[in-house]
Amino acid sequence: MAILQTLLSWFNSRRIEEIDQYTHHGEEIQKLCFNHLMDRAKHTIWGETYGYGSMNSHIQYKSRVPLQCYEDIKPYVERIIKGEENVLWSGKTRWFAKSSGTTQSKSKFIPITADSLEECHYRAAKDIQSIYFRSNPQNNVLGGKTLTLGGSHKVSSLNNNSSVGDLSAVMIENLPFWTDLYRTPAREVTLTEAFDKKVAAIIEHSLDEDVTAFAGVPSWYLVLFHKILETTGANDLNEIWPNLELFVHGGISFSPYKEQYKKLIPSSNMHYLETYNASEGFFAIQDVLSRDDMLLMLDLGIFYEFIPMDQFNGTNSDTITLGDVEKDKNYAIVISTNGGLWRYIIGDTIKFTSTHPYRIKVTGRTSHFMNAFGEEIIIENALRALEIACRVTEADIKEFTAAPIYFTEDKQGSHQWAIEFNKQPKSLPLFKETLDKSLQEVNSDYEAKRFKNTTLNAPELLIIKNNSFFRWCKQKGKVGGQNKIPRLSNDRNFIEELILLEKQP
Repeated sequence: MAILQTLLSWFNSRRIEEIDQYTHHGEEIQKLCFNHLMDRAKHTIWGETYGYGSMNSHIQYKSRVPLQCYEDIKPYVERIIKGEENVLWSGKTRWFAKSSGTTQSKSKFIPITADSLEECHYRAAKDIQSIYFRSNPQNNVLGGKTLTLGGSHKVSSLNNNSSVGDLSAVMIENLPFWTDLYRTPAREVTLTEAFDKKVAAIIEHSLDEDVTAFAGVPSWYLVLFHKILETTGANDLNEIWPNLELFVHGGISFSPYKEQYKKLIPSSNMHYLETYNASEGFFAIQDVLSRDDMLLMLDLGIFYEFIPMDQFNGTNSDTITLGDVEKDKNYAIVISTNGGLWRYIIGDTIKFTSTHPYRIKVTGRTSHFMNAFGEEIIIENALRALEIACRVTEADIKEFTAAPIYFTEDKQGSHQWAIEFNKQPKSLPLFKETLDKSLQEVNSDYEAKRFKNTTLNAPELLIIKNNSFFRWCKQKGKVGGQNKIPRLSNDRNFIEELILLEKQP
């Protein structure tokens, strides 16, 4: 163990030196990344089509290669799934991450190349370790095991040599055997496809382990942890795993869940580290535990472009590179990756909190926001307003979604908030009033529309029964870490399905 700790300490210190270069050499690092991507892909079908062999600047790149969404690359992905090589990235790609999204396709199949696994996803996992070890040098994470609530995978029906699953499953399936020594439960349990069976198996196999850390999506871990407490009769997780010290979380905002985790793990030794990753790539890590933003990772095989959201026009937008971004401005992210995604709009929006180094916050989605009345509510606004309303009324939210109520002949438009509470507000009218006022405070467009009910009436509140959101996910086959509940919508499709489910016994 001492030899391992020495090797890890050496590796971590070397990597931290490289990460520290982001502060003063961010643009140069991105330029090297761009050149590497062009060189690796110049002999692919895509690279030859767009002349990657002679590409040496971002100006050339954006003049030759159009911006892409999933529907644009889907025909190429289907060719790769069928076994064709050197299409979007050099060599053969046999793994694909299945991702639910907001595109016209029911599911997206994101290519996971050997290079994207090693140079992006796995390297980022090591970077998390390096960053956490620097922040907390007295840690004992490796003294125990990391609890893994992974996804599942299955062989694609298009080609028996192509496998598809959510990203966590793809990563677990390709990890070297020795990593099993540091994870629980066993690989076959983690990859159990049925979520309820997976939870039962994890309880059976992991309660007696010394779990020091866990990593994944906060909402799904809550389901597991509440089941564990129900099964064991324990008051909190520290009674089961006294050495818990780290939760590496991502996928959704942690804000609505923070207080619940403090109750589940009432320990001053517990740390929470945020990450920003997706099937398309690993983008950012919280490098300072006392901050609430994340360091944009610049050398994981991803070249970044950005679209100012006040100029966003889908694939007809213009882009800028890292050196031209401004603090506190909302941007859509465009990525080119060692997974073979080229000028790909991933649909997330971010703002920069710092440019030396480049730190970011995720602010929402290009498509997941409410703008039915020109109010432009993004997820960051919603989370802030809900946090204030909960604090004022001593409430605790489990899940939520919001959608517009459109104009009728005799009624102004408004928003409808469907909320499932862990703890009901002491006053529902006060909760609704605080939510409304807080949204006006954080969003001037909403404030203008609400002024004297000019365009919008006060929001309506719909109380959702316990576990109805989870029932919806299960009914849709969307249970697992890569699936997310729609938070903000410009239509009423999801909320109407939820209302219909409420009426069922």
